[in-house]
Amino acid sequence: MRPLTERDIRDSFVNCSKGEAKRLAVPRDLTERPWDDLDFLGWRDPGAPDRSYLVVERGDGLAGVALRFPSSRRGFLHRSMCSVCLTTHPGGGVSLMTARKAGAAGREGNSVGVYMCTDLACSLYVRGRKLPDSGARFEESLTLEEQIARTTGNLTAFIDKLYV
Repeated sequence: MRPLTERDIRDSFVNCSKGEAKRLAVPRDLTERPWDDLDFLGWRDPGAPDRSYLVVERGDGLAGVALRFPSSRRGFLHRSMCSVCLTTHPGGGVSLMTARKAGAAGREGNSVGVYMCTDLACSLYVRGRKLPDSGARFEESLTLEEQIARTTGNLTAFIDKLYV
C-alpha cells in the first residue's frame, strides 16, 4: 500500500459524513507504518473502544470505512477465524465488524458485516510479521503471494458490499 496522509484518510470515507470523518481519530504514527507490508490501513479508535476504521486502495481511489464491533470478550479456549486473512485467534481476537453502507442505503440504516481480526492486522499476520496470541498460523499450501491475493480479494468483496 502506498503511504497515506491524514488528509488522504479523512477524504476517503464512504460511509460517514464529512463532519464525522473530520472528527475521527487518525493514527499519529503514519510515518512509521510498514506501508510495504500493508494491504490496507486499519486502526482502532483509542477514545471509542467499539470503533475501528480501515482504508483500502480501490481501482477508483481510496475507500475509508468506519466499523463498529461489540466489546464482548469470549473465553480464551474459544477460537475464531478471521474471514479476511483466515487467521485463527483465541478469545476476542476476531470480532464481527459492521459498517454502514455508502450513500442513501447507509443513511437509512443498512449495514454489512465481516468477521475480522479485532486488531485489523490481517496484512501482518499473512506475512508472518505478527503472530496471533496462540503463537502461530496454520501452515498453508498456498504461496505467500496467493495468500495476500486471497486476503485482498476477501477484503475487496466486503468493501464492494458497501456500494450495493
